[in-house]
Amino acid sequence: MNTSFWILVGAVVLVVGYLWTLYNGLVTLKMQIEEAWSQIDVQLKRRTDLIPNLVESVKGYAKHEKTVFSDVTKARSAMLGAKTLEKKAEASDMLTNALGKLFAIAEAYPQLKANDVFLQLQKELSDTEDKVAYSRQYYNTTVLDYNTKIRVFPNSLLAKNLGFSEKEFFGATELERKSVKVNFE
Repeated sequence: MNTSFWILVGAVVLVVGYLWTLYNGLVTLKMQIEEAWSQIDVQLKRRTDLIPNLVESVKGYAKHEKTVFSDVTKARSAMLGAKTLEKKAEASDMLTNALGKLFAIAEAYPQLKANDVFLQLQKELSDTEDKVAYSRQYYNTTVLDYNTKIRVFPNSLLAKNLGFSEKEFFGATELERKSVKVNFE
């Protein structure tokens, strides 16, 4: 009886230790996902803060391109108003598309392309886009680790009961999946 008692106590300690480790590991990964999303949010905010300056520097050269400026402004407003991951991704794509049109206009104005303020803003925006891409990649890697930990056996039997569910990846939209057409005419 004494040996059986200690075997039972050992088994209980192992199970409790396993549950403790599983729970703490999932909480840690969940916090990393939240931190990763926060980094995406910070970079998207930085990008939206740069846009008014960029638009103002282009406006002086291309006064007749009001629809492009309107599209950029709408996209920026959508970005600022987006609350969910999905809405922010949609607004980010809309903003990227509008900025592409803005830079296409800039190509038609050699004086603008040589303007130091415009060049600096363009460089900062490009740097921010790189940071957004890196932040999305880090977020998706963290989500992968978290979702994998939830799905593997025996964690899959316990994770849902402990209140953990899978997280959504930050994916490409249909617009981003379309092939790019380059025309040198």
